[in-house]
Amino acid sequence: MRLRVLFYLVFAWMVCSCIPNENPSTLPNIVLINIDDMGWKDLGFMGSEFYETPNLDALAKQGMVFTNGYAAAANCAPSRACLMTGQWTPKHGIYTVASSERGNARHRKLIPTKNTTTLAQKHKVFPEVLQQHGYSTCHAGKWHLSENPLDFGFEKNIGGGHNGHPSSYYPPYKNVKIEAGKNGHLTDLVMEQTLAFVDSVSGPFFLYYSPYAVHTPIQPITTLLDKYENKAGSQGQNNAAYATMVENLDRNIGLLLSKLKEKGHFEHTLIVFTSDNGGLYGITQQKPLRAGKGSYYEGGIREPFFFVWKDKIQPNTISEVPITNLDLFPTLLGAAGIEYEEDLLDGGNLLPLLSGSKNQLERALYWHFPIYLQAYDEKNNENRDSLFRTRPGSVIRDADWKLHYYFEDKGMELYNLKDDIGEGHNLVLEHPEKAMELLGQLTLWWQETQAPIPSELNPEYQE
Repeated sequence: MRLRVLFYLVFAWMVCSCIPNENPSTLPNIVLINIDDMGWKDLGFMGSEFYETPNLDALAKQGMVFTNGYAAAANCAPSRACLMTGQWTPKHGIYTVASSERGNARHRKLIPTKNTTTLAQKHKVFPEVLQQHGYSTCHAGKWHLSENPLDFGFEKNIGGGHNGHPSSYYPPYKNVKIEAGKNGHLTDLVMEQTLAFVDSVSGPFFLYYSPYAVHTPIQPITTLLDKYENKAGSQGQNNAAYATMVENLDRNIGLLLSKLKEKGHFEHTLIVFTSDNGGLYGITQQKPLRAGKGSYYEGGIREPFFFVWKDKIQPNTISEVPITNLDLFPTLLGAAGIEYEEDLLDGGNLLPLLSGSKNQLERALYWHFPIYLQAYDEKNNENRDSLFRTRPGSVIRDADWKLHYYFEDKGMELYNLKDDIGEGHNLVLEHPEKAMELLGQLTLWWQETQAPIPSELNPEYQE
């Protein structure tokens, strides 16, 4: 009899331990801040000596900063699709913005893979899951994946649509649908309405704050312009107009943090900060990283990335473990105590890293871009060639090693990021065995993900 009672007690404990934490009083709030086109070194805490970001610098000190944080793609729409779905680009088919045939046709040797421009609703995104488990959900700013984020688990939409950037940050905004408010500048207006959401919400909430800033058009905050025009630049960071947009963005995030504290939310809110891709080369630079947005060199995909969660994450901690925005789907659900079929996701739960119970992740990271993306400036760039930021190919990073593989000519570039973070010395000839080992891993990944490999020759191509 005692054994039977003991059995039932153990069984009941096992069942209860598997039930997600859905008690509204214990669910953490979640704020995900995803900046548009902010480079790895565009903030003070990441080493910038030109841009001023006091609010973000102070916030980063309260949590864990990842120096090897990555976006899963080098430009806006594919990166955001990866973040929302937790899946590599071959699984949702969004590889770039608009057409994959960008650049002069006579310079494109291959017919690129056709691009998908709208995220199919068959893909489950994590805001939907959070909403189904008791969260109020708000999207604020840039969406870029469909006409309306309300179709993907958000209850409130502040200014989000299919557009990738505003026509103007000053009214009339033209392509941004947003209610008028006290503020005229778009970044300020989006925050004004975001603060109203925080004021109105009662239960646990998920806020996806994704401002259009600091994407082009580069339009200065005039009251800040003199300061930066009279300030010395540093390592390719000297654009005064861009700097005013960075500082104004930081000011607005400071308002959000103050509101969270005023409402008593800050201490039980998980805050994540990152960017969707690298800074736009020519507007800003990320020295010592090479290139920028649209390129799969480090300057195009390595991002500022940190997590803050009072009493859950040790303040003033730095991790060199490579992570990606694919990891946010399982991590945020894990923080909310929500179970999900992890085999459907390509990211990993970072909570063991964030809690300090683990200090490594044994895995490789992959990027796939079977498309063309033209250069902005053929005379000023750090790309593989002056015509394109991206030619069709794939990339793998495993530990400190990174391999670029190009479909046009089967060319390879191998770098050891520990010794050469700027990717300036191709080691393929010095370490051919490592190059072939990584290519083997990449080949298996293509097969597992059914990644499309362009091979059809373009009849308009001229050698």
